[in-house]
Amino acid sequence: MLGVLRALRGRARWLVLLLAVVGLGLLVELGREAVAVHALTRGVGDTWFHAADGRRWFRLDATRHDVPIAEIPRSLQQAFVAVEDHRFFRHPGVDPIAVARATWRNLRSPGTVEGASTITQQLARTIFLSNKRSYLRKGREAVLSLLIEAELSKEQILELYLNRIYLSAGVYGVEAMAERVFGKHARQLTLAESALIAGLARSPAGLSPWSNFDGARRRSHVVLARMRDSGFITADEEAAAKQARLVVRPYTSDGGRHGYAQAFLRQQFRDEFGGDHPPDWRVDTTIDLRLQDAAEAAVTRGLARLKRPGLQAALVALDPKTGDVLAIVGGRDYARSAFNRATRSRRQPGSAFKPFVFAAALDSGMSPVSELTDLDDLPPQGPDEWTPKNVHDDAPPVLTLRTALVESNNRAAAALQRELGARRVIRLASGAGLDDLPDVPSLALGTGVVSPLALTAAYAVFPNGGLAVRPRGILRVLDESGSVASQHDVESERVLSAPVAFQMVSMLGDVIDHGTGADARRLGVRFPAGGKTGTTDDFKDAWFVGFSSSIVVGVWVGLDQPETIGREAYGARAALPIWADFMQQAAKVRTPGAFRRPAGVRATSLCAISHHQPVDGCPLYTEYFKDGDDIPEGLCTLHEGTMKQRFVRVVESITSAIGAKIRGIFR
Repeated sequence: MLGVLRALRGRARWLVLLLAVVGLGLLVELGREAVAVHALTRGVGDTWFHAADGRRWFRLDATRHDVPIAEIPRSLQQAFVAVEDHRFFRHPGVDPIAVARATWRNLRSPGTVEGASTITQQLARTIFLSNKRSYLRKGREAVLSLLIEAELSKEQILELYLNRIYLSAGVYGVEAMAERVFGKHARQLTLAESALIAGLARSPAGLSPWSNFDGARRRSHVVLARMRDSGFITADEEAAAKQARLVVRPYTSDGGRHGYAQAFLRQQFRDEFGGDHPPDWRVDTTIDLRLQDAAEAAVTRGLARLKRPGLQAALVALDPKTGDVLAIVGGRDYARSAFNRATRSRRQPGSAFKPFVFAAALDSGMSPVSELTDLDDLPPQGPDEWTPKNVHDDAPPVLTLRTALVESNNRAAAALQRELGARRVIRLASGAGLDDLPDVPSLALGTGVVSPLALTAAYAVFPNGGLAVRPRGILRVLDESGSVASQHDVESERVLSAPVAFQMVSMLGDVIDHGTGADARRLGVRFPAGGKTGTTDDFKDAWFVGFSSSIVVGVWVGLDQPETIGREAYGARAALPIWADFMQQAAKVRTPGAFRRPAGVRATSLCAISHHQPVDGCPLYTEYFKDGDDIPEGLCTLHEGTMKQRFVRVVESITSAIGAKIRGIFR
């Protein structure tokens, strides 16, 4: 018995100690929240985003226009109170009556049918918390609400709330919403207009006056009824407001210059913090404003040159070493269309996907001069008996990997994937960041769908020595005290060996020097670079993705509803000029250099035509072989050579024939 008591006393001591530690932690947290709430007495500051050079750039809530409570009409204040928290002026921040009523109704019905958040709780959530549902968050929300009520007057709380509430289409606060929807200041709103804006708080996306005007209008009638029930308006005023004609301005997006980049970063921030809008936070980003300006200018000039109404383009520029998004453009004009095609659009990459097929081949043990044979007699593949076709029918039946990629040969890519197996290609592409690719024979020709951001980031694996990097737009987030709230370190994963990646850099460099991307040189790209064109069926999508040693850039051109861009709108004609324009400007900011050959790669001079050991008269090029590759030993037979070289070829031919006979005897 005594032993049991001693054991219980020992456990009790540990329990008391645990409770003390927990209690101390809660007190510390409560103190921090009290300090944060006290700061509200000085007003709520803005969370600012900073460019890569540290310059203050834009606010999180750029569309918010704060106004004093005196400039918000009484009818608008009453509308929000009536529909969101009719006991606002009678509770201490948390409404026990509303909590009890909501609990009872939710227990009697499946799911959540009614909430009990007060205006003060909504304000606490908006400023300090996320929208994530959890008991802990609700507890913090209640505590913060009580602290806010202790520090601020009801009028101050209502002013903060009406200036901070999210209403629709990226707009925060009643002043900005009044301007966007009705083209007037909040103080000029009619009763009917006030009711419509107040009604949006329940479902900003679902009740948007631009996409669901009828729903927004019906909700405004509910607001008017609540105002009548609360004694704010008479029945006659309610009836007149319901009959009032409401004229909503056409939808327009804020922004223009840097609009897509700013929207991209805001979304990244909100994805991480769940919709929080912290006061006085600092967000350090990766965007280089010099490159962002150059990217937007290149897209504008490129689309103007193509002269096709409705044509859109996307451009993404990244640091291949870190994944830092240096510039991003998601369309022709952000003010006319906020849809970010760089991140949200998923289109077929066409031949721009082929490098991953060829990289998988090199990774399997092939070399750039490995030969693909019988390309003119490929059997049908898959259940649909699909047969790849080339743009031009005069392609030779035998090609090396290098030549096949330089010429963007469809049959060669399909033959490679068939030999390797689609799963091997998919595994490599997935490791580089391209997900949800279909296991079909035509994948080799880019029939999967990708976003420009994902495809551009995937190409970083080549100049980055085989390491795939995850794109990042935000480096770190600092809270109001300067402490790090979030840190985004470089995330990388080895996908290819460094020798294979270098071989791909060399082969893609040939695409620009001699292949489908040769217009890049004509357009002024003089530094070492590599890349690949891409064109989909019926010229619906045009791509060019390429890189220097310091930057990787992807460009897509097409229509939002896929249809033919134009006759012979190849990637080289539609997308490459935008890429070349931008790359020349980027070279002034991020100096390109030579690609470094890694250990385990041997450089050998070969005949540029036959890809064999050269003789006199052969045009030469440098080929790169990784450890284990078969290096051609025979002399070129396409060029004459010296008397000695011709004699050596004859001897080699005789020796080879005799060897074949001997091998045949012992089979």
